[in-house]
Amino acid sequence: MNPEVKALIEHFNLQALPVEGTLFVSTYRSTAETEAGKPVGTAMLGLYCDEPRSVSLFHRLTADEVWHFYAGDPLRLVLLHPDGSSQEVVMGGDPLQGQQVQFVIPAGVWQAGHLLAGGRYALYGCTVAPGFTGDMFEGGVRTELLAKYPERADDINRLTADHNQTKMPEGFAT
Repeated sequence: MNPEVKALIEHFNLQALPVEGTLFVSTYRSTAETEAGKPVGTAMLGLYCDEPRSVSLFHRLTADEVWHFYAGDPLRLVLLHPDGSSQEVVMGGDPLQGQQVQFVIPAGVWQAGHLLAGGRYALYGCTVAPGFTGDMFEGGVRTELLAKYPERADDINRLTADHNQTKMPEGFAT
């Protein structure tokens, strides 16, 4: 394992996120609640790296998610839109070369992400409002995504789990 990656994992106490697969830590959970009893907002830090393997497997949320790039090497987001179109976004620290430092993924869009080849790590953050709760998450099923987005077969095969687990564990919240 890269010593810098190991130090970041230990410094932030990053753990594997269930179903999705990235290394993460919850950094903020609002004490204010919506009428439905959910947090008004949440924030987390995430780390993509090759060792240990940390990627975001395809999933979608019922709320918009704002991504923030913090440090390291560029990462790639793959987005599969409800209308059948797809999109790639590169996040990184060089906005003058087209890299995004902040990007919003709309609710209902399938998303997956990973470190670009040759990189050591990518440290990023995500904020969600209303705040993230496990019941707003749906993991992607490979066969279903392949049927709707066949042009993204390489990404779908690489960024979906071999199992068809689509829900966070009961009561899970970041």
